[in-house]
Amino acid sequence: MSGIFYSLVKIVVKAGLYGYHRKIKITGLENIPKDVPVMFLPNHQSALIDVLLIATDCNRKPYFLTRSDVFKGKFLKRVFSYFQMLPIYRMRDGRNTLANNDAIFNSCAQILSRGDALLLFPEANHSLKRSVRPLSKGFTRILIRTFEMYPELDVQLIPVGLNYKHAAHFPDEVAIHYGAPISAKQFYDSKDLSKTSLDIKGKVSERLKKLTVHISNEQQYDMILNRLNVKNVDFLNPTSINEKIKSYTHEKAILSDNSISSEQHLNTINWLFTVLNFPIVFSWRTWLKPKVPEDEFMGTFRFAFAIVTYPIYLTFLLLILSLSFSVYIAFIVISALTLVNVGLVKYGFSR
Repeated sequence: MSGIFYSLVKIVVKAGLYGYHRKIKITGLENIPKDVPVMFLPNHQSALIDVLLIATDCNRKPYFLTRSDVFKGKFLKRVFSYFQMLPIYRMRDGRNTLANNDAIFNSCAQILSRGDALLLFPEANHSLKRSVRPLSKGFTRILIRTFEMYPELDVQLIPVGLNYKHAAHFPDEVAIHYGAPISAKQFYDSKDLSKTSLDIKGKVSERLKKLTVHISNEQQYDMILNRLNVKNVDFLNPTSINEKIKSYTHEKAILSDNSISSEQHLNTINWLFTVLNFPIVFSWRTWLKPKVPEDEFMGTFRFAFAIVTYPIYLTFLLLILSLSFSVYIAFIVISALTLVNVGLVKYGFSR
């Protein structure tokens, strides 16, 4: 029964993600091996949305390393454990908590020894900047512990490039590119663990910089990003964008008179979407949106709010229309409203 519930939640979340995003593009699923230990290593931009996008479509059932401060209370601990989430402790959680990671690393090694999958973010933080940040040694410590406990085991590292068009906007577009697997065992040197860690981090970072848009020049970051935005490039295609970035490095920023197009159409679509979903949109804009701590969490908060409130909103409308007219008319109206909303998300300009 528990497996059925997990699958049902996965279906609901996946449907929600595809309804929430205008486009989800996935490539490289053939690179994910079956029945062998795998560690998914994505770049990190949009908080929980990053996790959900991978978990619902990666063709594996991964365990997740999650910041420990969310594991509060017995109920939440049970929920997170059910969904295969493990706490990871950071310096900000208190120096005395870091010792707990030793047991977590052992658990991760055991998970990998069973041929299961782990998902963790090697950057160890999130940011909307279009660049791959320096990788933390946390994931390499897990790999080293795994090889120490299970010397004959190999772990396949799958770098994952997450590329959002505008991660803080709605609706957004995203591309998930799964890279070719990297054999972690080839880098393991029991006599030089520091080199092992550096070599693994270097290889994963190199791959991530090809799978996602990467602006390496900090001094010219704003200029290059402005140039890309002016050209209205397809951020879902990191290969072509990274080639453009190389050519822009020595150029000056160019402004455009056409940075906002079809503004009248945009306003019309936004107005229509707001009218059709007024209680949800009003509650989001006046109540929850102002409480979002930073833009990296905007997509997560908005998606969570929508996936909870939209079914309630439709159920309420269904009851009102059924009592006022008939169940048949109510179902027609609700179906039409759902289809129109999907159409606005997929083909409109609301955000």
